[in-house]
Amino acid sequence: MLIMKKALITGITGQDGSYLTELLLANGYEVHGILRRSSTFNTARIDHIYHHHNLHLHHGDLTDGEQTSALIYNIQPDEIYNLGAQSHVRVSFDMPEFTTNVVALGTTRILESIRRSQNNIKFYQASSSEMFGASPAPQNEDTPFAPRSPYACAKTYAYWMVKNYREGYKIFASNGILFNHESPRRGETFVTRKVTMALASILANKQERLCLGNLESKRDWGFAPEYVQVMWDILQSEASGDFVIGTGETHSVKEFVELAFEYVGLDYEKYVEINPRYFRPTEVEDLAADFKKAETELKWTPKVKFKDLIKIMVDADMRKIGLESVGEGDELLEKKFPNRYWSLD
Repeated sequence: MLIMKKALITGITGQDGSYLTELLLANGYEVHGILRRSSTFNTARIDHIYHHHNLHLHHGDLTDGEQTSALIYNIQPDEIYNLGAQSHVRVSFDMPEFTTNVVALGTTRILESIRRSQNNIKFYQASSSEMFGASPAPQNEDTPFAPRSPYACAKTYAYWMVKNYREGYKIFASNGILFNHESPRRGETFVTRKVTMALASILANKQERLCLGNLESKRDWGFAPEYVQVMWDILQSEASGDFVIGTGETHSVKEFVELAFEYVGLDYEKYVEINPRYFRPTEVEDLAADFKKAETELKWTPKVKFKDLIKIMVDADMRKIGLESVGEGDELLEKKFPNRYWSLD
């Protein structure tokens, strides 16, 4: 008799959480997700699977250790994916204490609950390339951390707690050090989605200008559904460990904006304004992943690179606003992922 695995996901309503839920359901898991209690529903990304018979949602909060421990005790998961966070870097400068409580101490609360349970629970921690901060690119698992924001500092704390619990208590706990990964489900305050949404609105004559901050920052941008796949791969490995995940390419925000506007035949310089309020107090200039370890041990390589990612996101936001998409992004998805587990948008 085949025994169904149970997975617990924090941050299930986010971009990564929604894609991971679809992946795990497709793989026959019973999926449990933690939702923060709110006066409004924030389940848009999982509404299409909300009533799936193997999906169960629970109210919880990573700032509440007793509640977190009770959920883990009652659910008895085989795997825990900790994706919950205050994940906006710029916002972390305005809310450093809250960011640290959720990101750093929230991770500690889960690890301590696993230790006390004495169950063989596999734990995945969503670490971040922001931890590398001022360290020169490319960055790999041996690159020193030099965080440049409260968010990055909190993620670095969580990273080291995972290593300490793994080595001290022999818990199967892994860090996925994921570089920027985007999709049509990316939060609307993140720069990539802000650009593609504004572009669609400009095309629909609903918006005239796009205000941005530092256009010179360079990032390694990949496609979120692929990164969610490697999260699962990491927990299926024989041994736990830490893995850098990215495309190996670095591009500036300016390049992203320029190519997005060019894709629909517009000159970005006619529509983009620079607003100092969007600059960070301390900036991370250049991030690029050296993912050789993941390529060797997990047999993972990205299929979607920078230009394709832009086309996918622009097409999706054009459709969402009621416009006919250019279509190249949609064609790329059909070609590269004919058997995809996730819904298109």
